[in-house]
Amino acid sequence: MLTNIIAEDKIIKTKKLIDNSQKITILTHISPDGDALGSSLGLYWFLRGMDKDVNIVVPNKFPEFLAWMPGSEHIVVALDDNAAAERTIADAEMLFYLDFNTLNRINWLKNAAAESKKPKVLIDHHPEPDIECDVCISYPKISSTSELIFRFIYRLGELQAITLNIAECIYTGMMTDTGNFSFNSQSPEIYLIINELLKIGINKDEIFNKVFSTYSVDRMRLMGYCLSKKMKIYPEQRASLIYLTLAECEQYNFQMGDSEGFVNMPFSIKDIDISILARQDKDKIKISFRSQGSFPANKMAEEFKGGGHLNAAGGESYFSMKKTIGMLEEAIRNRKKYEE
Repeated sequence: MLTNIIAEDKIIKTKKLIDNSQKITILTHISPDGDALGSSLGLYWFLRGMDKDVNIVVPNKFPEFLAWMPGSEHIVVALDDNAAAERTIADAEMLFYLDFNTLNRINWLKNAAAESKKPKVLIDHHPEPDIECDVCISYPKISSTSELIFRFIYRLGELQAITLNIAECIYTGMMTDTGNFSFNSQSPEIYLIINELLKIGINKDEIFNKVFSTYSVDRMRLMGYCLSKKMKIYPEQRASLIYLTLAECEQYNFQMGDSEGFVNMPFSIKDIDISILARQDKDKIKISFRSQGSFPANKMAEEFKGGGHLNAAGGESYFSMKKTIGMLEEAIRNRKKYEE
C-alpha cells in the first residue's frame, strides 16, 4: 500500500528499544500545535496498547481547541509543574523526540533531555536535525510527523493495532500541518493513509469542526482587526505582512492558538504567494512565514533565527516591533535573493 520510506534497520532498532523498555516518555516542542499533539498522542496510545507505561511532556500549554484529543488530559505540562516534567524525563527508560529537530525547540527542558543517558528516538519531518539520538527517523519530504507515526506503525506490521483514538490523533496532526490538506499535501499516499483512518472509523468532518469551529468571539474580532487594520500588501513582491503588538493581543483577550491560521488568510488574495505574521509576545516577536509554489519560506526564516519547510517556516525577533517590521519589509523587497 505505502512506499517503505522508513529504512528497515531503523524500524528493527526502534522496535528492539521499545521491547526492552517499560517506562517511555514522549517529548514534543514548545507551543505544541496539532501535529505535535497528534503525533505524540498517536504514539502514546500505540505504546499503551503494548502495555507500556507512557507519558507525554510538553514545555507549555497547548491551545484549547486541541484539548478534546483523547489522552490530552494526561499530558505533563512543564510550565505547570516543571519538577514533575523533569522527573518524568529522568525516570524514563526510553525517550521519543517528536516533531522537532533541535533541543532548543523544547526550551528549558533541553538540559533534562540531554542529561538522560537512556535510548532516544527522533521522529520528525523538519530538515537538518542536529540532535544526538540512537535512531533518527527524519524525512522532511513527509507532510507531517503524524504521517510518519502512521508509517512507523505500518512498517512494524501493526496496522490492526491502530485504534480509533490513534486514528483521530494522527488525522488531526496531518490535517492541521497541511492547512486542511491545502498545502504540502500532493502525495497520493497521504490519501491512502486517510482512507485507512476512515475505515477505522474517524469522522473527519467532526474533527475539522472541533479544531476550526470552536473559536471565541474575541478571536473572530481579532481576525477582523488584523484584516482591516494590520495587513500590509506588497503587490510588486506578491507578499503580505500582518503584525500584532502585545497590547493589541491583550485588547482582544488573546489566548494561545487564537492567531492560528491568520498567516494563511492573505493567500485568498489574487497573486499573493508570500505571507508573514509577526506577533509580539512578552519576551520576543514570533514570526510565521508561509509561501505557495516554489518560494522558499524557510530561507527567509533563517534570517530571523528560524527555519522550517519550503512553504512553512518560523522565526523570531528580539528587537522592537518597529525595527522587526523594517527588517521583514527589507526581506520582502529582496525576495529574489531567496529564489536564487
